[in-house]
This record gives sequence, C-alpha cells and structure tokens, in this order.
Amino acid sequence: MMERLLQPSHLLIIYSILLLSSVLGIIAVVLLYADYQRIPRGFRRLEPALVFLLLIPCFSLVWNFFVFPKLSDSFKAYFDSIGDTSVGNCGRDLAIGYAITSAVSVIPFLGCLTGIVAVVLLILFLVKANELKNRIPLTA
Repeated sequence: MMERLLQPSHLLIIYSILLLSSVLGIIAVVLLYADYQRIPRGFRRLEPALVFLLLIPCFSLVWNFFVFPKLSDSFKAYFDSIGDTSVGNCGRDLAIGYAITSAVSVIPFLGCLTGIVAVVLLILFLVKANELKNRIPLTA
C-alpha cells in the first residue's frame, strides 16, 4: 500500500500542491500587508507587519481568524469615519468564511473540498480588499 503512495508521479503532485500553496500564501501576505499599509494608522485594528505571521505553518490556521476579520474591521472603521456606507461590512463574511474553511481543510477527507472553497474565498476576499484599498486616497 505504501509503495503506491510514494510513486514518483504522486510525489510530483504533492510537491506541486505544496509549492503552489506556498506561492499563493506569500502573494496573499504581500497583498494583505499593502492593504493594511493603506489604511490610516488610527483606523487599523492590526499592525501591518503582523500579517507576516501568516507564513508560520499551523499558527496561520489560528492567526487567520485575527488578520482577515480585523482587516475588514479596519476598512469599515475608516469608511464609517468619512460617512461612506456603500461598502457594507467590507468583506467580513468572506474573511470569517475563509478562516473557517482554512482551519477545517486540515481534517482528512474533508480537507480537499474545504481547501478548494478556502482558496476561492481567499481570492474573493483579496479582490474585495484590493477594491477597498484603492478607494482610500494615498494622502489619507
């Protein structure tokens, strides 16, 4: 049984998935850092540098519950301060959904499906956060 799992083609697939997830994680962290940087200091719910803690394996499963919702809360605080109500909850539902599906993705058998959902939610959240970031003037 173990011989079937360790065939070179299977190892190539496993390494490819690990490499792809690492690259996606690094890109997400850089984008999140830029999003936090754009929000004026008084409205940030988390310092931008703390986003890099997401690169720590296993710890990120818990840290997601802080970084993503707090980014939404930071955007919300800023837009509320200027009286802009068109932003809704600033993607907070996507943030919490991503954190939950990311954490559940480590459960065997369930992980494949929730892992795919987590990637989709991550992409949707990053797109939403980028749109919100672009609405904040550079001089804010």
